[in-house]
Amino acid sequence: MKQPFKYIEVNLKIFIKKLVEFLYSKIELRTFIIISSLVVGVLSGLASALLKNFVHFLETKPQVYFDKMGIGFILPFFPMIGIILSVLITIVFFNGKLSKGISNVIFRILRKASDIPKQDIFSHYITSGVSVGFGGSAGLEAPIVITGAAIGSNLAKGLKFNYKVRTLLLACGSAAGISAIFNSPIAGVIFAVEVILPELSIPNLIPLLIASASAAVVSRFLYNEQIFYLVTEGWQLNAIPSYIILGILCGVISLYNIKATFYIEKYFERIEKHYLKIIIGGTILGLMVFLFPALYGEGYISVKYLLAGQFDKILPTNISVKFLNPDLMLIIIAAVIIITKVIATTITLNSGGNGGIIAPSLFTGAFTGFFLAHLFNFLGIAHLNHSNFIVVGMAGILSGVLHAPLTGIFLGAEVTGGYSLIVPFMIVTALSFFISRYFHPESIYTAPLVERGIKFRSEKEKTFIRQIEIQDIIEKDFLIIHPTTTLREIMDKIAHSKRNLFPVVDDKQILIGLITMDDVREIMLNSDVYDVILAYEIMNTNFHSIDVHTDLNHALEKFEENNTWNLAVTDDGKYRGFISKSNIFNKYLSSITKQQTEEL
Repeated sequence: MKQPFKYIEVNLKIFIKKLVEFLYSKIELRTFIIISSLVVGVLSGLASALLKNFVHFLETKPQVYFDKMGIGFILPFFPMIGIILSVLITIVFFNGKLSKGISNVIFRILRKASDIPKQDIFSHYITSGVSVGFGGSAGLEAPIVITGAAIGSNLAKGLKFNYKVRTLLLACGSAAGISAIFNSPIAGVIFAVEVILPELSIPNLIPLLIASASAAVVSRFLYNEQIFYLVTEGWQLNAIPSYIILGILCGVISLYNIKATFYIEKYFERIEKHYLKIIIGGTILGLMVFLFPALYGEGYISVKYLLAGQFDKILPTNISVKFLNPDLMLIIIAAVIIITKVIATTITLNSGGNGGIIAPSLFTGAFTGFFLAHLFNFLGIAHLNHSNFIVVGMAGILSGVLHAPLTGIFLGAEVTGGYSLIVPFMIVTALSFFISRYFHPESIYTAPLVERGIKFRSEKEKTFIRQIEIQDIIEKDFLIIHPTTTLREIMDKIAHSKRNLFPVVDDKQILIGLITMDDVREIMLNSDVYDVILAYEIMNTNFHSIDVHTDLNHALEKFEENNTWNLAVTDDGKYRGFISKSNIFNKYLSSITKQQTEEL
């Protein structure tokens, strides 16, 4: 049976190869890229719609079924079931490997030439579906962004596009994912620009727009449900001081969310056994959902209640404090939910579940805006419109957590129709972003990259570092010396070489030392020892080297740390050549010139 399938696979690859060659010969490259971006958008939109329908089914049907059976009380156990299923699926179908989070997409762009494994097209899609569908306190946007990015990356690889186009199609998939999951095409493009792509040229904008728009059309056609109620009421000038306070509050809560996320992550990293993570995480999460049902799943239903003015529906049915004023009770519950949502989300993701942090950020922002508006109204400080503050709060927290204010503004405006609130959006997102970034320079996406030693300089240097690999800048015109080479032979090599650096390499091609002019200067005038002294006796073994697979950013840091001009390059210890500061600088200038020419 294997032979026919192998035959079909081989012939399919041949057909695809010939098709690609035909398209390259008939279609201009830019047109080909635009068509590819359309395909990426359609596929990402289709994936998003299917995922939303799948999660909607899991969120509603089992609950209805169990309620009819009279066992609806088992709802708090659902998140643990979702986590267990996510872990089992990862182990059985994906060899236990699942790189979670959008930070890993950024890492793939920076260090893996925008190459995302094929399995990421399905792995995040399935695991997030069961995690969130069974009540895991996370969102679907990160998994669908990774799915879209994987679609774009693998399509580009199949079409033999270079790194630059592969990165662009990866970004198209990311933009399409956000666009489709929220029905927000503008926010999708801005998210790709702010979070995924550090630089944008005008030609790159067209494919992003096409991918994002096509994904929104497909998603709307297959899943035509508005996430939130539309908001059309304008803002009042006398509410500006309250929006300023909301911006500051969002910045503080964003900072708390980032720090709490990494603190809980480190706690779970210390737990080595998977089943203990599931038990501890699932138990805590189940208890939190039991006490505060609003923490169940993405939480969008609770946000809808807030926007519709049905505030009493966010009150937990398991807690009753009758002696408290109902408005005061709402304020306290909102504050507790704001504090606990990030805990529930991080536990979901680190105990084995899969999901994203954008939906929880929107949820937290909605409750933050509601908290402030209801508190001010209760105390008589001001009479504020709840809906306006709920919507603007969503953008504020998103801006502070992601360090992406434009994404916060346009996503908040698109999912609620609140374009009339553009000025409050700008005030709140700017303040939240400033406070969060001032006290925590890295966003929730870039902080993990910094921990892995990935630091950046200017924006143009970022692009350069992403495009150049060590093996592309290795200089190999150095004369190699054997350890038993005599000083006479060394002097002869020096006389016929333009270099002043000579690698000493043994029979196994292992680099064991270096010889420079400084090493022979004291004895070069003594011809009596020319046939006595051998290379291994005068070579310098205290040299600096890097592996050929090291990223350029690390190499630059090594240049600075050791105050050296050249670094030896090895591959599993075997000599490959040298890289120099001057060559990197020349490559950098060439890259910038080429980039400016392309933009013109």
